[in-house]
Amino acid sequence: MKKYLSILALLLAIPFISYAQSEDEAEVFQGVDGIVKKEHIANKKFIPYVHVREADVLWSKTIWRVIDLREKINLPLYYPSGKPLDGRKSLINVIMDALKSGDIRAYKADMAEDEFATPITYNDVSKTLGAGTDTTEVRNIETGLLEKQVVTSDMSTDLVKQYILKEVWYFDKKYGRMDVRIIALCPVMEQPSEDGSRVNKKLCCWIYFPELRPLLSQTEVFNTKNDSQRESFDDIFAKRRFGSYIYREANVYNNRTIIEYAQGMDATLESERIKNEIFVKEHDMWEF
Repeated sequence: MKKYLSILALLLAIPFISYAQSEDEAEVFQGVDGIVKKEHIANKKFIPYVHVREADVLWSKTIWRVIDLREKINLPLYYPSGKPLDGRKSLINVIMDALKSGDIRAYKADMAEDEFATPITYNDVSKTLGAGTDTTEVRNIETGLLEKQVVTSDMSTDLVKQYILKEVWYFDKKYGRMDVRIIALCPVMEQPSEDGSRVNKKLCCWIYFPELRPLLSQTEVFNTKNDSQRESFDDIFAKRRFGSYIYREANVYNNRTIIEYAQGMDATLESERIKNEIFVKEHDMWEF
């Protein structure tokens, strides 16, 4: 009789034992989601810029270019648009996390003044991206009266569809070559108007790019060719693996943009003219 009671008790206890084991396994699971644990990008160190003397710069030009994240080549900068996925983040989420932790600084995004003139906080940038609280009136179903209710909204980082790069092209006589340095980066938020007739663009902030590079070098990006050989955001910018177009160059006309004096196809041709001018300048600097 005791033997049967013992077997019955064991059978009744099996579901609870299995449930407890499942909970413990869920808590202590430290397996590898793949063949190997990816540590290369996380421990990667960025390569500092080569020191350039002022006397070695024979020619330079400052330009601003737009990176549109809807272009296929630029998709790795946009996705994953929400939470981190497979160890990856979108570029805007990397920037916002760095601002929140205080690793980088942000500056007011105003094209009419110097990009680094007015520092702003993480809260300022998050408000630009739609975060904050608002008070609205909601009718109480039971009493029929209007009551004030606080509504909290999160950042809409998925609305960042473009980036503006400020960069300097220069000819270094020491190495005899044309080179480029990215100076600053500005996320651009696109939001449809209330009637849906147009899209409003809003500059979020300016980020000093050299300050951001250490974080970019340790954040991996999806590689469409080889999933085991992923690169970092810093690799994408250093190797110029992004699509863009020039929309402004340094000028005497109060930093006017191309669309202020050219429209449609003329604006595209003007952008290509500036690009070709830099290319031709490198050949003109050589002497034989």
